Amino acid sequence: MVETTPVARSPIAQVPPTTVERGWEVSARRSAAELKITDSTPLAKVLVLASTEGELARALRVPFGHATRDAHGTLVVGSGPGEWLLLAAPGTGATVAGRVEEVQDEGLVSVFDATHGRALLRITGARTPHLLAKVCAIDFSAAVTPNGAAFRSSVAKLVTDVVRDDRDGEISYLLHCERSSGQYLFDALIDAGDEFGIEVDGFVDPGNRGVKRA
Repeated sequence: MVETTPVARSPIAQVPPTTVERGWEVSARRSAAELKITDSTPLAKVLVLASTEGELARALRVPFGHATRDAHGTLVVGSGPGEWLLLAAPGTGATVAGRVEEVQDEGLVSVFDATHGRALLRITGARTPHLLAKVCAIDFSAAVTPNGAAFRSSVAKLVTDVVRDDRDGEISYLLHCERSSGQYLFDALIDAGDEFGIEVDGFVDPGNRGVKRA
């Protein structure tokens, strides 16, 4: 009997050709377009709920509305009052959650790995603010939403966590939503970006890029 390794799949249909990265089926397509969308669902997603006055909040050091990387390269997002989203390389959810649970906090703390229950998209390129402005009533100017800004808003009529996380000097945003809405959001963003020449760019494991980024 031949044993096969289970392959995880995003709720978003992958553009061929496909490959497997860290146990996830992903698109291997590489785009040179100026505006790109990537299904980043394979990234580990750990949700944390804790008091904003507790030891854990002080250890995370990221207030509501902001996002930054910690010493391990994990993107820590202050996604709500007393709520954080931690994004890291695929397959590292247990490690990330374990580091959080090591912090001694006397208050009520909830930590859970939501990797397979959520969808995550990334849009990169100078026209990203113009695309997002078509589907979200937020001011995406640099003065209002600088790199590291994080907020929750309606995007294409869907409640979405939005994080500005520039890459290699390019404007880039992460959009995080419930798994069941992943394909809808992906399609809505493709439609909104059509006039800007948006193309799908396949997911690449951050560990294979030689840098720690989500």
